[in-house]
Amino acid sequence: MASNYPNGSSRFNHFKQTSNDLDSDIGRVEFATYTVQIPATPDNQPAGVSLQRSTSQRVEDQYASSSMFTGGYNCITRAQLKDKVIETDTSHPQMTWAKGSYCTVPGCDAQVVTDERGLDIVPCECGYKICMDCYRDAMRNGESICPGCKEPYKEMDMNEYGVTMRQQRLSTDGMSKTERRMSLMKSKSMKSKALVESQAIEMDQNQWLFETKGSYGYGNAMWPKADENGGHDGMGGDPKMFKEKQWKPLTREVTISAAILSPYRLLVLARLVALGLFLQWRVRHPNEDAVWLWLMSVICEFWFAFSWILDQLPKLCPINRIAYVDVLKEKFETPNPSNPTGKSDLPGIDIFVSTADPEKEPPLVTANTILSILATDYPVEKLACYVSDDGGALLTFEAMAEAASFANLWVPFCRKHDIEPRNPESYFSMKRDPYKNKVRSDFVRDRRQVKREYDEFKVRINGLPDSIRRRSDAFNAREEIKAMKLRRENRDDEPVENLKLPKATWMTDGTQWPGTWVISAPEHTKGDHASIIQVMLKPPSDEPLKGTEDDSNSMNLSEVDIRLPMLVYVSREKRPGYDHNKKAGAMNALVRASAVMSNGAFILNLDCDHYIYYSQAMREGMCFMMDHGGERLCYVQFPQRFEGIDPSDRYANHNTVFFDVNMRALDGIQGPVYVGTGCLFRRVALYGFDPPSLKERDSCCSGFFAKRKKTSSVASAPEVDSQDGSVELDNENEEMGLSLIPKTFGNSSLFVDSIRVAEFQGRPLADHPSMKNGRHIGALTLPRELLDASTVAEAISCISCWYEDKTEWGQRVGWIYGSVTEDVVTGYRMHNRGWKSIYCVTKKDAFRGSAPINLTDRLHQVLRWATGSVEIFFSRNNALLASSRMKFLQRIAYLNVAMYPFTSIFLIVYCFLPALSLFTGKFIVQELNVTFLVYLLGITITLILLAVLEIKWSGIELEEWWRNEQFWLIGGTSAHLAAVLQGLLKVIAGIEISFTLTSKSGGDDADDDFVDLYIFKWTSLMVPPITIIMINLIGMGVALCRTIYSDAPKWSALLGGSFFSFWVLAHLYPFAKGLMGRRGRTPTIVYVWSGLLAITISLLWVAISPPSGSDGIGGSFQFP
Repeated sequence: MASNYPNGSSRFNHFKQTSNDLDSDIGRVEFATYTVQIPATPDNQPAGVSLQRSTSQRVEDQYASSSMFTGGYNCITRAQLKDKVIETDTSHPQMTWAKGSYCTVPGCDAQVVTDERGLDIVPCECGYKICMDCYRDAMRNGESICPGCKEPYKEMDMNEYGVTMRQQRLSTDGMSKTERRMSLMKSKSMKSKALVESQAIEMDQNQWLFETKGSYGYGNAMWPKADENGGHDGMGGDPKMFKEKQWKPLTREVTISAAILSPYRLLVLARLVALGLFLQWRVRHPNEDAVWLWLMSVICEFWFAFSWILDQLPKLCPINRIAYVDVLKEKFETPNPSNPTGKSDLPGIDIFVSTADPEKEPPLVTANTILSILATDYPVEKLACYVSDDGGALLTFEAMAEAASFANLWVPFCRKHDIEPRNPESYFSMKRDPYKNKVRSDFVRDRRQVKREYDEFKVRINGLPDSIRRRSDAFNAREEIKAMKLRRENRDDEPVENLKLPKATWMTDGTQWPGTWVISAPEHTKGDHASIIQVMLKPPSDEPLKGTEDDSNSMNLSEVDIRLPMLVYVSREKRPGYDHNKKAGAMNALVRASAVMSNGAFILNLDCDHYIYYSQAMREGMCFMMDHGGERLCYVQFPQRFEGIDPSDRYANHNTVFFDVNMRALDGIQGPVYVGTGCLFRRVALYGFDPPSLKERDSCCSGFFAKRKKTSSVASAPEVDSQDGSVELDNENEEMGLSLIPKTFGNSSLFVDSIRVAEFQGRPLADHPSMKNGRHIGALTLPRELLDASTVAEAISCISCWYEDKTEWGQRVGWIYGSVTEDVVTGYRMHNRGWKSIYCVTKKDAFRGSAPINLTDRLHQVLRWATGSVEIFFSRNNALLASSRMKFLQRIAYLNVAMYPFTSIFLIVYCFLPALSLFTGKFIVQELNVTFLVYLLGITITLILLAVLEIKWSGIELEEWWRNEQFWLIGGTSAHLAAVLQGLLKVIAGIEISFTLTSKSGGDDADDDFVDLYIFKWTSLMVPPITIIMINLIGMGVALCRTIYSDAPKWSALLGGSFFSFWVLAHLYPFAKGLMGRRGRTPTIVYVWSGLLAITISLLWVAISPPSGSDGIGGSFQFP
């Protein structure tokens, strides 16, 4: 893997020669590495990179991208060339299975090297097509004769075709095989390293960093001297013009109006005082007639007050933010003295898409998510999409291949006509006029063509399961016939009926799928299969590639860039006996694989059903990362928005109170929590390092704690010398020694080498005097390196099941293990180290996804979240144990996240109190006096006013706030209580917690868009809410009859108990409506449970409090 990163005054470019002998005994690929040192001068940089991309690295890239790599524990890493992945034909040059020309030399079936457009590169003017291996053979005989025209190759042709490795073999003498396969990225020049790190401190804010012919190296804070003719040596341009250029921020904080925020804070204080006075009055005025009722209510009210404080305090500092995308483009993609061509200087982004089961997560949904990523508005050469298939299913693999093929048409169409959203399913399902604001005359024709192609694409995706089954049956039948013939030839007397062959799953090219088979077999199950990496779309060329009519079936793309981002399929190895840690383990595998293959400085993770709705969302997120202070940001969290929710949002699926109130408020403290998807990470923050600002604030006493591993900064990452492979340690943090590197990150030196590169690329520009840790302008304009087989083979080893053994992956590095809500824990660890996060609310919804609108699925989803919170509370990730680097209010917010499920214990008791009050004729107070009513009224009014102000500054609607309150009680009396019980069982008895994966519907029902809303699926979580509803209804009936027929009716007790019962029933109304099913058709099981509960409660109550004049359950019943 070549390394063209400007880390010093020189670059080390590594060229590797591959031996593609797939028929060898061990199936291994041998690699030879050649290292050439090129001075980092303006004369060498552009030309050198361009030459490499047109020579031997194309062979490496073509082989690595066209092969499926497999391997794992006790397995040899194999690379199998794939000429065919799906039935669909494609001609896009980046497609790994695109049809190309074959070598004309007799007996050779290798493909000819192609350029960025997919055209054949031929070394002779006669046009004789020859592959690189045959070309090398022709050059070795010393005559350099073209096999076609029998004429010698011209010198120019030789240079263009890449014979640049004649004397470079000497540099690899004495190197081990491991050293030849590794690509080292760092120079030993400490002088140039110090120059890069200190450039931001020495520069003037009005001067731009650039290179000149007279001063080699990066970071020159000096203007070129004028020559004798009055011109400038090097880059042209008037320095005065740049001095007059005002520095512009990329983002801006928008504070909430004081007319709203000040009353809001005063109301919080007023309600806090009212709660204190109310609780004091309740303690001093017990109900002597029903002490047990009074005591239970007081305990619950104290907990509710404590819970409200935990929830309310972090809301005191809400803010809004604005990102300036136009300023980002001006700074990073506009020509300037350091970047005269205007190439994008933005850092790379690796996008992770996770999926686990194609039966529950439809492949069409995942394919649409991938298409929205490939079409997003971000520099193509800076993007790489990795799809993690944790189930190892061929269905997901081929659906990805179909998506990559359809992207050849969909992505240029989106760029040409500025399509929004860029998810084809959502775009073609829009209700609004698609032709509005479209000025191109050919839009209608292009849209019809794409719509027709998309319909065919959906048919192919939906038909993949049957296609795979039929294909596998045919190949399995062929194998059985072969086995039977072989047995007859060997004259085996064993009956044919005893012949049993495994029912394999077969790929399109007639090879067995190395992942999970439809019919499970040893080493081919969901929990037992090899690692798989397949590059679906090769890394794009550095320069824009304009299309032609032939590229897209008559669509005019002459002005459109047809390049596609890199797309990689990844399925990590799974073996019995290993804890694979569910989604967190899959994400960590992607982190390592992507670091080796593309090493984007930032990572965006998305669920398979969350697609990019706003194509510039990543640019807005990058505004925060690249702005002043952005180096201290660990991630930018985007709000989650959902589609397919019923208009009334019966079960608060939109969750707007959390995303628009709580998250905005946390943004004003230390940042929002990480919620699992739609989050843009800084890669080095995931590696367990501290933010750079902490290193600057370290005092002289910090050396006393030098042995603490948890306080390692990015500077503690090892430097790997480019020549001898030795590791140089930063003197400021020597505890990260050579022996500790494998214990922290694993044994991959390629991965360790990538850490400092990712840290450097993720720095903001040093264009302001306050930027202490910035990078110079134009540092990231060099092209991304092409892939080679050794790099992909290293990625295979990084996703093996044994790689994390005895390392800190999942403990301190990457996504954190040990909780089903790994997202919250991962964000907590970053905040605990002192990092900050940002909440980015874009102009349009950044991402949209699906949510379970069915009551049962929604309860199971809430159960999973609550279970994770209980696990956090009983772990070392409890906010009570947080470090001093976490702000106090941020600590309160995380404490609330861990403790909110425990409110269910008190909530379910409090929901039974009205019924008990109605049954007994007693109330929680001795009598309804004026003082009690005044306190109650004050608490209620302040709560309503707070809600109104929250609605005002957050922009949510009153109905959304009320739906949230309703589902808070529904979830609190069902899923939260079950989570607490499961958490206690795990802590006390060691019983592991299991949860149901939320099913995601594809929405193919044309009759009703919300058909899932009416599906009733019974679950034990429904028992507590049903019981509460039945008891309160029976209690209201009993109390009403008692009061009417009583000689001395107690109307105050009836009113008090009925009011609270009505409060409970009003909150549970959506739950009761969900039990009714579609149009009031209540399932029979609900009637059965209701009847049993009513009879049981009635008999129990009569047994506890027999009717007057009777000593037992029998006797005549009469109302008091």
